[in-house]
Amino acid sequence: MNFDFPLIMFIAILITGIIWGLDLIFGVPARKKKSEALAGSGGSGEAVKKLRQEPVLVEYARAFFPVILIVFILRSFLVEPFRIPSGSMLPGLLPGDFILVNKFAYGVRLPIVNNKIFNLGEIKRGDVVVFRYPRDPSVNYIKRLVGLPGDKIIYQNRRLTINGILMDLTAKDGFDFNETLGGVSSYHRFLENLAGVEHDIIHTTLTDNDEALEITVPAGHYFVMGDNRDRSNDSRYWGFVPDANLVGRAFYIWFSWDMAAIEDWFPARIRWHRVGEPIK
Repeated sequence: MNFDFPLIMFIAILITGIIWGLDLIFGVPARKKKSEALAGSGGSGEAVKKLRQEPVLVEYARAFFPVILIVFILRSFLVEPFRIPSGSMLPGLLPGDFILVNKFAYGVRLPIVNNKIFNLGEIKRGDVVVFRYPRDPSVNYIKRLVGLPGDKIIYQNRRLTINGILMDLTAKDGFDFNETLGGVSSYHRFLENLAGVEHDIIHTTLTDNDEALEITVPAGHYFVMGDNRDRSNDSRYWGFVPDANLVGRAFYIWFSWDMAAIEDWFPARIRWHRVGEPIK
């Protein structure tokens, strides 16, 4: 089951805010009036103090409301954390990487409804983007942005051609990865120059595929692909990403957990060398 976390936080803000607000309007004056009356009639100081105390529910609401509100604002408008669940973005992003996403990179959107209220930055070819999966918007995907609106894209024999220009591809040393269940997998690694943005991609095989994919990206949409080109569920199979589905640009790895090292203790499973790495 996928939970709409922003909606849950928004409901929590409403509930705690209403409880705290009603207490400020009605509860505080009522308790003050009762305590003053008790004090005037000679009541003990302990009894007067007890009358002035907040109910436990109000105390929790007052404590949690500002915390939830701050987290909600940070996640909605500035930075949101995500976890990489699969190997579709190998070799740059590994399963178990925890990343930060810049939420205002492509404009400010209203939380919950995701409507853009104004633009800030320009989306660029080669960006690593997080977006809501068009076929199930409750699920977040992460891929590399390959095609901008209006681009003519051909993908054939594992090579990208964009607007008539073949993207440079340079062979590198192989890439081995310890899969969670399937043991060690070996890949062929290449340096791809995506119109000025250089990044590593991998293939499971070098066998050519003569059937070409030829598409033109429609207005207001984007074409995305995983860097693990032979093992990625991306625009080649389900289509384009609408602009309204963009969440933000991934830019930083703040933690990394080796999901395959199931026999190691907690500290040994942390990939310390990846913590603090920028996402390219």
